[in-house]
Amino acid sequence: MIIYLACTVRGDRGGVLAGRAICERLQNHGHEVLTTHLLADNVETAESQMTEGEVFRRDLEWLTACDVLVAEASGSSYGVGFEVGYVLGRANVSGQRVVLLYDAARRHTVSRLISGNDAAACTTVAYASIDDLTAFIDQHFAPA
Repeated sequence: MIIYLACTVRGDRGGVLAGRAICERLQNHGHEVLTTHLLADNVETAESQMTEGEVFRRDLEWLTACDVLVAEASGSSYGVGFEVGYVLGRANVSGQRVVLLYDAARRHTVSRLISGNDAAACTTVAYASIDDLTAFIDQHFAPA
């Protein structure tokens, strides 16, 4: 499966450890994660090597190509919101799915558009720990 892992790059990076755990687990299950570079500590420096237009076009290409968008949405991010909206907006035609994951302890700071998302093509999960998060990934993304 081709997965676009969305996480905050320029905003609150508090969910990056969870994002790394998600990515590692998905890769261990044999999935291709297009956005592993977003989990690096120097992501902003690396991304600055491209123009904003190049990043936009690359990411739209990846969003169009992925089977599933998995978003670690614990931090505030316009980019993650855009990515989720883009995939959900075309899900009826594309067959793509979205999985929204956020730290339950941060629920009061997570957008209600995330925590309340009940779209048919979306699964929204509040996790209590990294162990809960990886158990969810194992349950939903392990090969059959």
